[in-house]
Amino acid sequence: MAQEAHAVSGAENGTSPVVFTAVKPWLVVEAPKANNAVQFYKAAFGAEEVSRVNDPKRKAEQELPLIRSAELKIGSSIFVVSDLSEDSPVKSAESGLVFCLETEAVEAAIAKAVGAGAVSDDEVAEGEGACCGGRAGRVKDPYGNVWLICTPAKKCGGVAA
Repeated sequence: MAQEAHAVSGAENGTSPVVFTAVKPWLVVEAPKANNAVQFYKAAFGAEEVSRVNDPKRKAEQELPLIRSAELKIGSSIFVVSDLSEDSPVKSAESGLVFCLETEAVEAAIAKAVGAGAVSDDEVAEGEGACCGGRAGRVKDPYGNVWLICTPAKKCGGVAA
């Protein structure tokens, strides 16, 4: 599915339509571990840091500034990482969110992530138990987030969602 702007009509209530241009998954980690998480995602998945906003409330030199938001890019996708704080969009760092990274080099990607500190959840699987019938494996990062690493949907012989 190509990325495109998505308009939500407001005609039914007389307002202008709302246009969505992106969805950015947001990971909230226990403070003050967001900086470590950013470094992990760079090392494990080759993420590029696009921007960072530190929390202005922590100014003492001895305190590591909390990260209000760090935007990271993997391929053409962006996600956000932040420290859990009173201003966080959630009140707990526990997450049911799963990221899916597509690559032809599933085993190499898992090995790189494990080398950076992730834990492999299981063996690389092929067939119905894996992503869209292709090959897939899972790792859990040091912050409790699950990353599914699988072959691209177009290689699975099915229709990409």
